[in-house]
Amino acid sequence: MEKTGNQDRSRSWLPNCGGLCLKPQHYQEILQNLPDVGWFEVHAENYLGHGGAPLHYLEKIRAHYELSVHGVGLSIGSAQGIDEQHLTRVANMVERFQPASFSEHLAWSTHNDQFYSDLLPVPYNKEVEDLVCRHICQIQDLLKRQMLLENPSNYLTMENSTQEETHMLNSIVNRTGCGLLLDVNNVYISAHNCGYDALEYISALPLNAVGEIHLAGHATDTAIPDEPLLIDTHDRQVSDPVWKLYEATLKISGAKPTLIEWDADVPEWSMFLNELNQADTLLNAASVKRNFADAG
Repeated sequence: MEKTGNQDRSRSWLPNCGGLCLKPQHYQEILQNLPDVGWFEVHAENYLGHGGAPLHYLEKIRAHYELSVHGVGLSIGSAQGIDEQHLTRVANMVERFQPASFSEHLAWSTHNDQFYSDLLPVPYNKEVEDLVCRHICQIQDLLKRQMLLENPSNYLTMENSTQEETHMLNSIVNRTGCGLLLDVNNVYISAHNCGYDALEYISALPLNAVGEIHLAGHATDTAIPDEPLLIDTHDRQVSDPVWKLYEATLKISGAKPTLIEWDADVPEWSMFLNELNQADTLLNAASVKRNFADAG
C-alpha cells in the first residue's frame, strides 16, 4: 500500500496565485471578458456527462485558463470501498480536461449503496488510515497523477479516534505520496467547534505538501447561545478571522495557489473579484517577504 502501483504520476501544479470556483452564472462574463483570474476550480461531479451546456462551456473556458478539478463523491473514507464506475467516470473527465490539479476530501458519503449529499467525518485511527491510504493509491493509480487530500470541517470529536488529525494527515501523505489541499476555513471552523488552536494545527501539517488552499464563508448556529457552532456553508464572504488565519498561514507556508470557494447564494461577478483581489494581495505580500528572506 505504501506508494505502490503506478509511480509515474504527475504532480499537482496550479499557478501560484488566486483562483475562483467556476459557476454557470458567470460563464458568459468569463468568455466575453477573459478576466485576469489565475485559474478556475470545478466539482468533477458537475461535468461527468457526455455532452450538454456544462461541458460546452467548460471546454471553452479551459482553452484560456488552468483548471483544478475537485471531487465531492468518491467517498474516500467509506468502508465499502470506492465505486469503481464513478471513479472511471471521474478519470475520463480528468483525462479530457487535463487539469493542473485534482483533489478530494477526507470524508465519506456512501453506505450500503446509498449516496448522502454530505461530506461525513471519519474517526482518526490506524484502521481508517489504512483504508484511506488504499483508496488514495487506487485513485492515483487510475488517474496517473497525484491527488490532493482536503482536511475536513469538524463539528464534534469521535470516541474511537486514537490519533490527532494532523498526525494522520502526515502519515497519509508519507505513505501515499499524495498532496494536501489546506482548507483554512475548515481549520478555523474545526478549531472553534472542537476547542484547539487553529495555527498550531496548521503548523503541524506537512506544509511542503500543500498544493492548494481554500478560503470560504461560514455561518454561526446559535441554537445553544453559550456554545455557538460554526457551519461550513460556502454562501458568503470570507470572514475577517479566516483572512487573518490565512495571512498567518502564508507566513509559515509561503504563497500557495488559493481558491475563493462559493457554492450557494452565488453573488455577482464583482464580489467574486473583490474576494479574489484580497487573496492575491496577501499572496503577493507573502511572495515578496519570502523572496526578501531568501535573498538575505
